[in-house]
Amino acid sequence: GDYTCTFTYSAQGGTNEQWQMNIGVSEDNQLFSCSVWRPQGKSYLFFTQFKAEVKGAKIEYAMAYSQAAVGGQSDVPLKQEEFEITETTVSHREGKFRFELSKLMIVAKTPRDEL
Repeated sequence: GDYTCTFTYSAQGGTNEQWQMNIGVSEDNQLFSCSVWRPQGKSYLFFTQFKAEVKGAKIEYAMAYSQAAVGGQSDVPLKQEEFEITETTVSHREGKFRFELSKLMIVAKTPRDEL
């Protein structure tokens, strides 16, 4: 559709890490979701910064995790002060972010055409 999700970052370390990105739109076209994560759970990359940006929708909910769920483990969320959410972006917070990221999830609401 008319929605995009862009993930930009800078990181050091890590070898051959597999990452995935999923984008979805609900059946009624009201919600747009974007996820970036490492299926193996924890990433060993040292993230110095990250930013996810959506276009064509406004963020309703977003969460960033230092560890993604794997083998019975739960997702481990970043502390609220480590990242910030605006209407269209989720990004690290300078000086507060602890350099760990394994999963990022965004749910955005698409603009409705009023009849």
